[in-house]
Amino acid sequence: MKYSNSDFIIPISIIVHLCIINGVLFVLTPDTYLNVYNIIYYNLSWLLITFFLNFYPTERQELFFTRFHKIIQVLFVYFLSYFALFSIKGETIAVLGYQYLVFGILTLCILWYRVVFYWLRGKYRITGGNNVKVIVLGRDRNLKKIRKVFDNPSFGYHYMGYFSDKESKSPTYLGPITNSFAYILNYDVDIIYCVASNFNETELKNFVDFADNNLIRFKVILNDMDVFNRAMSLESYSTTPVLNLRNVPLDTEYARITKRAFDIIFSSLVIVLVLSWLTPILYILIKLDSPGDFYFKQSRHGYKRKTFSCYKYRSMTVNTDSDKVMAKKGDMRVTKIGKFIRKTSLDELPQFINVFKGDMSVVGPRPHMVVHTSDFEKSVDKYLVRHFVKPGITGLAQVKGYRGEILKKSDIKNRTRLDIFYVEKWSLGMDLHILFYTVYNILKGEDKAY
Repeated sequence: MKYSNSDFIIPISIIVHLCIINGVLFVLTPDTYLNVYNIIYYNLSWLLITFFLNFYPTERQELFFTRFHKIIQVLFVYFLSYFALFSIKGETIAVLGYQYLVFGILTLCILWYRVVFYWLRGKYRITGGNNVKVIVLGRDRNLKKIRKVFDNPSFGYHYMGYFSDKESKSPTYLGPITNSFAYILNYDVDIIYCVASNFNETELKNFVDFADNNLIRFKVILNDMDVFNRAMSLESYSTTPVLNLRNVPLDTEYARITKRAFDIIFSSLVIVLVLSWLTPILYILIKLDSPGDFYFKQSRHGYKRKTFSCYKYRSMTVNTDSDKVMAKKGDMRVTKIGKFIRKTSLDELPQFINVFKGDMSVVGPRPHMVVHTSDFEKSVDKYLVRHFVKPGITGLAQVKGYRGEILKKSDIKNRTRLDIFYVEKWSLGMDLHILFYTVYNILKGEDKAY
């Protein structure tokens, strides 16, 4: 399978994963719980789960994080399968606690193998192993973008050049289209890429026939259009290809369930372990500091632009501009205790109630005031794309420095750009990454936390 990965990669990966599972079980599991039936169950469970979840087929361009959600999905289902056996036997809490440790070590070993696998595959391809020879017929702006993929040594492409009837002094120009057929056969080309916009239907059909008759893979580069973006995906309606220009990872049932489960668990822990004792303390301090309600509720736009009440600990004096004007540096509306809770981001903690209710998520684009959404959707291109997912307590834009007051036009544009990137590239790993840097930034202290 030269066009994707080596024929040996999948069998080797299966064997290594089974060796990891059996090795960890033999070393860490007591003999009383390890018998031939259990071993068969654990091995068969892994094989069935990975088969039905289509885990092993990998693409040439796949890297460590490309399908990282798949390994999380497989490990989650295997976790359920693993502990189902102990639940049937009615094991004690002590036994289950130890098995959590065993499964944790098993998970680390499998993830470590993934790191080693992609590192070794990259090294192997850099030295010329598992490489494929490719040429391009035609040329447009997309060729420059695709060259970035071809030029990545980890992907294992050997880009030989392009043919076009438009002469060029480029070192990768190989000549007119009529010369391409002999060249392809003489140099044993593996894959032909064709720029569709350069040819008519008859010419494309002739290229396809030539490739099929000579056992060469043929791929079409779609017309160069500005509407294309990194979030698009190709769907098949019978034999008709349809391009979906806005593919959102959180549209899948698995992703929604995973993110919602994480939100419920995380928000529940914060509500029980933090808000339960912090709220009474802050209630006394805020009430003593200034008159007004303890909680501040503000209408903001959330998922699909629906309005919801966003909760915060009140950090300002009661004023008529609270739903119109964002807090500025040195804002006179901020109370004494308000300065502290805003600097430490404690004022945002009641939003975990919003998360538990389902109005928000722990991680996502920050919700804006209704008046600001109405303004930004007119002045910032694609601003509303960020509303394809639930808003979050923290987000990618916030950990990248775009939080708080918007001082210039580029602030909201960059914030929106990062929010859209999050919408298009969401993964549980990205959420955990953002959470880590959110805590890090709070501990370090942020200049815009005012």
